[in-house]
Amino acid sequence: MGGRIDAYLDIASLYSYFTIEELLKNKDRLAAHGVQVDLHPVLLGAINVGSGNKPPWTLPAKATYGNFDSHRSAVRVGLNNISPPEDLMADSMTVVPLRALYVIKSTYGEAAFLATFRYLFEAFWTAPNKKVAKEAVLAEVLADVPGPRGGKLFSADDVERIISGAKTQEAKNTLKAQTQKAIDQGAFGAPWFWVTNPQGKEEPFFGSDRFHFIYKFLGLPFQDISLLPPGEKAAKL
Repeated sequence: MGGRIDAYLDIASLYSYFTIEELLKNKDRLAAHGVQVDLHPVLLGAINVGSGNKPPWTLPAKATYGNFDSHRSAVRVGLNNISPPEDLMADSMTVVPLRALYVIKSTYGEAAFLATFRYLFEAFWTAPNKKVAKEAVLAEVLADVPGPRGGKLFSADDVERIISGAKTQEAKNTLKAQTQKAIDQGAFGAPWFWVTNPQGKEEPFFGSDRFHFIYKFLGLPFQDISLLPPGEKAAKL
């Protein structure tokens, strides 16, 4: 079938965490359908500024509702240990770890990039909520990323190289360019998707609960939500 999903995510976005879980769970199946998936770290704060949007918790009613919605969404993707940082606003300046991810992607390859991206989400959104925006803490977290066959993914020298690389102009430019690209596409938050179907048509999607729309746009076979008659057993997600 083919097609492409470009997903723009920030570590400081809880719904981006739900998105990476969903995408990694279905990564091989999407590949079997010929769909290419590319994840792009972006700075959500810059997207909010560029689009004129505001964090949802700044509106009390949204903040209250968000406690219910985030829990439901987390459970759906198998994340039962979510614990938001005490000071999300202060911890959400994730510029350095986002740059570091681009260094990892270009230096160590896609598998290392995906494993590290997911691990940074876990470190940020589960207790004790590592403050990965701080260079020293980021170095500790990178040193703990599990390897594919046991052990650690990065050596001490690797971590030093990644941290140094995150300070280069190239890393700065890459993060800035990808964030601006999302803004130019119309992004007003994260997760943001730019999807290309097999016919070459492109459309934007927003939110971690839009995969049924994405799959339909790509022409993929999927099971939509449907209400069952009384007595019929529900299928497990």
